Amino acid sequence: MRSNYKKLGRFIKDISIKNKELDVDLLLGVSITKRFIPSIANIVGTDMSKYKIVKRHQFAYGSVTSRNGEKISVALLEEEKCIVSTSYTVFEIVNTEQLDPEYLMMWFRRSEFDRYARYMSHGTVRELFGWEEMCDVELPVPPIGKQREIVREYNVVNDRILLNEQFTQKLEYTAQGIYKQWFVDFEFPITKEYAESIGKPELENKPYKSSGGEMEYCEILDKDIPLSWRIVQLGDIGDVVTGKTPSSTLDGCFGNEILFITPTDYKNYTKCAIGSIRKLSDVGKKALRNKILPPKSLLVTCIGSDMGKVAVNFEPCVTNQQINALLPKAYNQTEFLYYLFDHMYYHLRNIAIGSSTMPMINKSEFEMIEILYPTSGVLSKFEVRVSVFTIKLQQIKRQSDLLKSLRTLLLQKITEA
Repeated sequence: MRSNYKKLGRFIKDISIKNKELDVDLLLGVSITKRFIPSIANIVGTDMSKYKIVKRHQFAYGSVTSRNGEKISVALLEEEKCIVSTSYTVFEIVNTEQLDPEYLMMWFRRSEFDRYARYMSHGTVRELFGWEEMCDVELPVPPIGKQREIVREYNVVNDRILLNEQFTQKLEYTAQGIYKQWFVDFEFPITKEYAESIGKPELENKPYKSSGGEMEYCEILDKDIPLSWRIVQLGDIGDVVTGKTPSSTLDGCFGNEILFITPTDYKNYTKCAIGSIRKLSDVGKKALRNKILPPKSLLVTCIGSDMGKVAVNFEPCVTNQQINALLPKAYNQTEFLYYLFDHMYYHLRNIAIGSSTMPMINKSEFEMIEILYPTSGVLSKFEVRVSVFTIKLQQIKRQSDLLKSLRTLLLQKITEA
């Protein structure tokens, strides 16, 4: 053990205070993203007095590691109080002038800690990283001033990432609102050509439906739709490509050549933030060359619990077989189709076949999905209007990627403290 490394056990103590008076009702759990999150447990008829109380700047972690993949569920509470299941171990730092809670949480966020905890877990039916193992964790403990300096640097970067995420959500919500206004409420701006064709040039850019735009009855939808809009199948407006996973008999398929997208990559995704955990090598790229998708394809998850999610790729990629990609035939379709699929999320899940745990939409079924398709002029206007948001989203993504790399470096900096 390096001279500045110390065992965690000398700084922490186990806490087990039950909710006997039922004065705390905020029930939380701990996720593998190392955050407290609302519990999904069914607590009907449950005796909440047996749950453990966690107070601000105390920690909770799940000792069972065998069902968490490679992540350890541990988090620092920022709320005033909450309760957690008795399956969690709650602990606190004895003296925060010796070890800062946020500094310790930074140590827990390091991938090296997760690997260490998984390696040290033991058991037969369930692998456990128990209290004794937690106390045996070794970490550098520099002077408290240095710890807090490292925490401040980390928080500056992390806060900027969170601000970017919030701004990204606002941009997405604004674009979704425009989509609804245009293609659900039919209040898209009247084009110059249409206004002149009906002899009312003053209506240009006025909202279509409320300004008396012509409507016609659509029997398939059983409602009125704008004149000249039509029902089409997805296969009519784009080519559908179902992804594929490289054959297990072919060695060396993964490397750094091209993105390989799976439904796992859609976690916490936004329109422009789709990336990939893995990439294909040149071998894998050649093996799946007929599955390579050009930029601005629509990637829709079509099987399992993750189905119905959509993203746009902005560089060539390959997907696995759980994703159907739609390659638009016209230049002005991408923005419309992205928000269409986003709006169709629950519809896609409802029309999927198979069991409730493994619904799916295969390629032919995907191609036959019917949608309401606007005129080319409206599509072009929407493409121009919303592409401004897309450009900004791409800029934010690039900035956030750099910040996340810096955040990782700051986590590594702890070992140099």
